[in-house]
Amino acid sequence: MKTLFFSTKNFEKPYLDKSGKDFHDLNFIPEALTEQTAAKAAGYEAVSIFAGDDASSNVLNKLKEAGVGYIAIRAAGYDNTNIAEANKLNIRVANVPAYSPYAIAEHAVALILALNRKLMLAKSQVTDYNFTTGNLVGFDLHRKTVGIIGTGTIGSIFAGIMHGFGCKLIGYDIIENPSLIKKYQLEYHTLETLCRESDIISIHTCLNESTHHMINRETISFMKPSVMIINTSRGGCVNTTDVIDAIENKKIGFFGTDVYEKERGVFFYDYSGKELSDPILKKLLQLPNVLVTPHQAFATHEALTNIADTTFHNLRCWINQQRSENELTRF
Repeated sequence: MKTLFFSTKNFEKPYLDKSGKDFHDLNFIPEALTEQTAAKAAGYEAVSIFAGDDASSNVLNKLKEAGVGYIAIRAAGYDNTNIAEANKLNIRVANVPAYSPYAIAEHAVALILALNRKLMLAKSQVTDYNFTTGNLVGFDLHRKTVGIIGTGTIGSIFAGIMHGFGCKLIGYDIIENPSLIKKYQLEYHTLETLCRESDIISIHTCLNESTHHMINRETISFMKPSVMIINTSRGGCVNTTDVIDAIENKKIGFFGTDVYEKERGVFFYDYSGKELSDPILKKLLQLPNVLVTPHQAFATHEALTNIADTTFHNLRCWINQQRSENELTRF
């Protein structure tokens, strides 16, 4: 199956080469999939895309015109792909639903620890030979209340880690997980109650109409003063402007995020020495109690291996005229 890989990163290429060593007619390009680059897929049966690519309705129609019948997403999230339109166009779409939930959950914990114990400030101080600790006071995680928005696979692993720290756990999800209640004494509550009672809030939900900007001026108003918010899910779950306002007004004490709602075309690219055109992101990066990482939570050896293996598994299923268990389309 002749396949074009969009948005190929240098660090993932060795994993793709290894997993697809028995494949022929593969082409890897660094360009993202957009309306302008969709024409590059002419003559290919399949394309593989990443989280930052655009597979909206117009782009899918251009891919169909180019002869593409299959899309292999190298990520779990698929909010960048119009699945309803893909169904109409008979373009089969599959993702990588569980490449390494540990990588994401552990990164969320890393953000918590880095912000709480002021590790970035400590690094800066000692580099300048300042070994004082007056600016580095944090708090014990033990007995703090942690609110988990989304208790699926990643949220469940995160719950186990925070339970190990001795935290009280609150969950919010449309589907409750009884095992979390039994194993970790997690209590399910409404989003408002979670916001009111949590010292730390970590987001592990997908992005859809109901979760878009779920962290906003209203939900922030319910939160404790100096609350910590962590986001390793999707940038669109957070209204960044409202978060910045709350940080400046000292309502939010800490904000750690691996994603940003307007990250497309910014994250995964090197803008060293250049000027960012996004004033909101620039403002966010200037705040001292904010830690932004560039969508790196997935970047572990285990996760990259699983992403590559599952992507080629999906392609093999289609080559053999079989349906992959990871397909998102239904026709």
